[in-house]
Amino acid sequence: MAMNKAKELVSTNPVVVFSKTSCPFCVKVKQLLNQLGAKYTTVELDTEKDGGEIQSALHEWTGQRTVPNVFIGGNHIGGCDKTTGMHQEGKLVPLLADAGAVASASASA
Repeated sequence: MAMNKAKELVSTNPVVVFSKTSCPFCVKVKQLLNQLGAKYTTVELDTEKDGGEIQSALHEWTGQRTVPNVFIGGNHIGGCDKTTGMHQEGKLVPLLADAGAVASASASA
């Protein structure tokens, strides 16, 4: 069930951040997405009744157990370092634009 739920969320939303409310790295990624004006869906695993099962399913699916666990356009991006690194390389906004999460690739931080 948890794997199906995770895959359904990822396939029906342009950007999904699997997060925990107490995680500073999750906060950092969500702040970055907010600064970029991205539309995204957050799943707070520590407040979902099946959050532990979803986190285990994500680990099985992506090989990543930690949060944040970021997906853009149905593709697994990674965690905080990977997401912020992509932004520093100028690769995040075009990816968000392709997924329909921001207005255009010309958006700036």
